[in-house]
Amino acid sequence: MSKYDMTGIGLNLREIPDDNGSLRLVVLGLILDGPAHSAGVRQGDELLSVNGIDIRGKSAFDVSSMLQGPKETFVTIKVKHDSCGPVESMKVQRQMAARTPIFYRLEKRDNENSSVGYIHIKEFNAVAKKDLVSALKRLQNSGASYFVLDLRDNLGGLVQAGIEIAKLFLNKGDTVIYTTGRDRQVQNTIVADSGPLVTTPVMVLVNNRTASASEIVASALHDNCKAVLVGERTFGKGLIQSVFELHDGSGIVVTVGKYVTPNHKDINGDGIEPDYRRLPDLNEARDYLSRCQSKKLS
Repeated sequence: MSKYDMTGIGLNLREIPDDNGSLRLVVLGLILDGPAHSAGVRQGDELLSVNGIDIRGKSAFDVSSMLQGPKETFVTIKVKHDSCGPVESMKVQRQMAARTPIFYRLEKRDNENSSVGYIHIKEFNAVAKKDLVSALKRLQNSGASYFVLDLRDNLGGLVQAGIEIAKLFLNKGDTVIYTTGRDRQVQNTIVADSGPLVTTPVMVLVNNRTASASEIVASALHDNCKAVLVGERTFGKGLIQSVFELHDGSGIVVTVGKYVTPNHKDINGDGIEPDYRRLPDLNEARDYLSRCQSKKLS
């Protein structure tokens, strides 16, 4: 397994062998504003100890059980910043309750008379859909003419949360994503089962750290002509993986299938190319979506 979600303090860790063949645990990613991030842990840091116990050489499964615990209790960790930075010890409060990943505001662009509802989704967790619905309704009631959905640096999270969020923007019957694989149980077509909550134009901001569930949302809105994509080519993570625990307490991740976009594009290792590098104005976005819809119908 290449990464592990330490939900107790909001870390993703990667096992990296050192020159001696033993394992080092390096922070692959963090939940923004999560416990570890707020305490000062940064991407690329090496985890050295947990509660005074040296963890170098231990598996991520072992370290996971050491990091996790009842919410609002504390764990002391020691990290080495970057590859050659200082070593720091910090006390982190565990937080099992999902924090909102939604940040939003109403703003005006200099060259437009209309208001835009800007929404940043940091990750897809258990409360993402509920909080996004609330944000969309509040922004609509405040006069938002269209929306900018910011998925930059969103590495994913719960795939099902991403699928449910994509459905908020799609027409009933629109394809969200296809899943393919040799196992018939993996082969599936996921479609929207109700009408859209939002019918105004949407612009989705993406970059090279937009991955996994974020790419499912971006491709679903793009391929169904519900949004224009703006920014950089996305990361390209389209694998379906299952985790199996082994009898000795270790585990194995097996790739069992792939996600394929509504336009039947396999994005794994390739990503999604945006429509624009810079944010277009509202009329330009409307024209693009209109042409997209006409092409789709033809």
